[in-house]
Amino acid sequence: MYVSARSDYALRAMLAVAAAEPDGGGGDLVKAASLAEVQEIPLSFLQGILLDLRRAGLLLSHRGTEGGYALTRAPDEITVGDVLRAVGGSLTTVRGLPAERAGYHGVAAGLTDVWLAVHGAIATVVDRTTLADLLTRR
Repeated sequence: MYVSARSDYALRAMLAVAAAEPDGGGGDLVKAASLAEVQEIPLSFLQGILLDLRRAGLLLSHRGTEGGYALTRAPDEITVGDVLRAVGGSLTTVRGLPAERAGYHGVAAGLTDVWLAVHGAIATVVDRTTLADLLTRR
């Protein structure tokens, strides 16, 4: 598994938004500029990430001077896997393709099973770890 800057930034942004919510019940909106500054993420890059997270149904955005971003669900209902898939697609790639599409012949045919097992192991970890889990480990 390769963790891109985009994936890392997305998780950091989601954690910052989750941390701003009182008891995970919603309320405080977080501005993109504030996220960028606090998490040291280039604002122009972050804006594309926030758009992907909104399109994936993980963030709500509110416009205006009092606007900002909020989670669509409680932090204990959003997993690391949800965020990674929203900004990067497949969790595991082989030569740029999702692990399930990597095909081999002859003596290398067993590699497909290895890559699928790696993918399954990664999915197990990221799909069991929520934003709330990460926030409690501060």
